Amino acid sequence: MADPKPALVLHLATGGEPLLFALTTEESARLAGRLAQLVEDGAVETVTTKDHSPVAINFAHVAAAYVDDLARKSTVFGMHS
Repeated sequence: MADPKPALVLHLATGGEPLLFALTTEESARLAGRLAQLVEDGAVETVTTKDHSPVAINFAHVAAAYVDDLARKSTVFGMHS
């Protein structure tokens, strides 16, 4: 089995390709339970990427957000086969 590669996936309300941010396992766990509330509130949250870069995200512009494992090959909008 491949090592997990967690990433924050953001689909912007304006469309286009999703934005992907590689995360540590710890950061993905911290965010996973909060994403729905962040999008619902349109909050601004600073996320620390896998390479330790802080990224401020304005969730008011996000239509959908989820943490996904990029190590899995067959993903479609968070669904795994």
